[in-house]
Amino acid sequence: MSKPRVAFFDFASCEGCELQVANLEEEVLDLIEIVDVVSFREVMKEHSDDYEIAFVEGSIMRPMDEERLKKIRSNAKVLVAFGACATIGGVNKIRNQWQPDEVLKEVYGDADLEGNEFFDVFKTKAVDEVVKVDYYIYGCPPPREEIKKVITSLVMGKKPDIPNYPVCVECKKNENVCLFELGKFCLGPITRAGCNAICPSNGRACDGCRGILSEPDTRCVEDILERYGLTYDELKHRFTMFNYGREEEK
Repeated sequence: MSKPRVAFFDFASCEGCELQVANLEEEVLDLIEIVDVVSFREVMKEHSDDYEIAFVEGSIMRPMDEERLKKIRSNAKVLVAFGACATIGGVNKIRNQWQPDEVLKEVYGDADLEGNEFFDVFKTKAVDEVVKVDYYIYGCPPPREEIKKVITSLVMGKKPDIPNYPVCVECKKNENVCLFELGKFCLGPITRAGCNAICPSNGRACDGCRGILSEPDTRCVEDILERYGLTYDELKHRFTMFNYGREEEK
């Protein structure tokens, strides 16, 4: 029986999500036993457009990116959005509060960029704003164990089990002191779990890099804001680091 052919692709991102795959180190050998990696620019020079499963990192910022993504989608039986930039737009979406031409002017000044397709940009999009996404791996970057678990599930024909409960659940499992009690503003109550509360467990408030829950408990959030004397504007300021534009949806 042949192994599923897998390809990794990157768009606007730091490529840290793909590095998480490379950082599996000797555990990569376990994955190679069950999949055939045919394209992965980060770690190999070989490339093939013949693949069943495509992992896409990064957000979409240009028409040329959009067309490339559509081609990847047409080749793949299964497409997985991989990391914060791909799944929710990530930090790249912060610039959507300005028009693309304003951003280019701010960064490149009076440079003549007319006709250069590399600078032909539109407002940042997550992958599912361009093509159909079958599965998501959230985070900045996603946990290595979750990457391995998702790949294994896909090979076995199972739906990957991605949590849709708040990071607070993992904090409680880890017996962490709530960071609100320590005077910090944490997005754990509305952020999708799956990272084992890595930031709060190390004393850093959650920034929401795994995206907002599909049905966040807004009453809980209101109670927290009232209890600790915080405002919605403070929540929105922290919220927009990874989730710019989503505040209108909730």
